[in-house]
Amino acid sequence: MKKTTSDLLKSLKSSPSVDRYLKENQNELFFDSAADLIEYYLITKKLKKAEVIERSHMDRTYAYQIMKGTKLNPGRDKLIMLCYGLTLNVEETNRVLKMSGYPELYPRNLRDVVIIRGIIERKSILDVDIKLYEMGLELFLKPKGKNEEAEEKTEKSKKKKQKKQSKKE
Repeated sequence: MKKTTSDLLKSLKSSPSVDRYLKENQNELFFDSAADLIEYYLITKKLKKAEVIERSHMDRTYAYQIMKGTKLNPGRDKLIMLCYGLTLNVEETNRVLKMSGYPELYPRNLRDVVIIRGIIERKSILDVDIKLYEMGLELFLKPKGKNEEAEEKTEKSKKKKQKKQSKKE
């Protein structure tokens, strides 16, 4: 926050539109929550939630909960993934992290360096994961183990059986 409230009011009065004012002063605005800040980015960048979720490679329900503010304390990685989906720059990503109580991306931390570079180069979260994997660092998208795959198949099988039974009745 660099401008005084008086400076912001003058800027608002002289600005040709609200959109221009918001673009010029986005770092001066206050938000009540990270969800409000994320909503602001969705609106100002004219993005659809579905496309953001697709780009973030997050579980749809989990991502919607973060965006609505009903998911309390989402993990730092989940927020970063969502920021990738929103195509935020480093400063915007750091603002979301800071507002959520997490440390900003730190250029002395090896994993954060890869993440920052990915944001600067507008890489996808998948491309960043490939680089993290090559460097032996923790991934965003965890590969499923055999137990998880087996559980998923069992769950799908149960659902199919339930559907068949409900059709018979």
